[in-house]
Amino acid sequence: MAQASLRPRRSVLYMPGSRERALEKARSLKADSLILDLEDAVAPSEKIVARELVAGAVKAGGFGGREILVRINGFDTEWGEEDLVSAAKAGPDAVLLPKVETPELVREVAAKLDQLGAPEKTKIWIMMETPLGALNIAAISASSPRLAGIVVGSNDLVKDLHAEHTPLREPIVTALGLTMLAARAYGLAVVDGVYNAFKDVEGFRDSCRQGRAFGFDGKTLIHPDQIATANEVFAPAEADLELARRQVAAYEEATARGEGVAVVDGRIVENLHVVTARRLLALGEEIARLESAA
Repeated sequence: MAQASLRPRRSVLYMPGSRERALEKARSLKADSLILDLEDAVAPSEKIVARELVAGAVKAGGFGGREILVRINGFDTEWGEEDLVSAAKAGPDAVLLPKVETPELVREVAAKLDQLGAPEKTKIWIMMETPLGALNIAAISASSPRLAGIVVGSNDLVKDLHAEHTPLREPIVTALGLTMLAARAYGLAVVDGVYNAFKDVEGFRDSCRQGRAFGFDGKTLIHPDQIATANEVFAPAEADLELARRQVAAYEEATARGEGVAVVDGRIVENLHVVTARRLLALGEEIARLESAA
């Protein structure tokens, strides 16, 4: 199984690209990643202005350690091609493609980014938000070395399935599972879909907990008020870090004695547990580094 980057992506906040004040405010928010949106959050009459504002904001920088993604419009619209050109020149951390359904599209965009002279750091992320996209997610995930992450677009997926939004998200569990399998198999970051009722704090917390249990790296957000909860839920708790330290130490002592397993709190600790523990500790260090740079 390939390993995704350990860069924290607990909270991934959508910011409307047409609102200059929102883009400025984003520089001080405690989100791990920001999606500067040219697609759903922007009215058709504001698309061109938003493109210019987002490109200017990316070039100006000042976002600290936050990861910056630019979600462009689809190539079946009149704005998609120019959005890609603008993003390539601005050089964000990634370009986010909506409604990706085939690996060919990712390869075409990767080639265009090369042709446009986009910096190597500018990766491709894709939205998994249609039934066909879910069915093809394994091939899409393997499509290009420039592909680095997946964002679940649960609202569009539920719509296309003629399904309903439910607390446990049973109608889309299959799609979520396929996406998680593909992401982990090919070493991609993978971020859960939004929770629409942003004033429902406990419901949002439960959704974050479910997303973490599924294995997601974090959650996409529609409001800054959701940041703190996502950061808390998707970060390892101090108790988890303390246990991980003890597991690593006990295992290292056991292997030094020529033994293959250790025991911590009455439970067997094998190499697979130590791999998980070390990853958790490394993630905790990366979160601390990010927060100190914010």
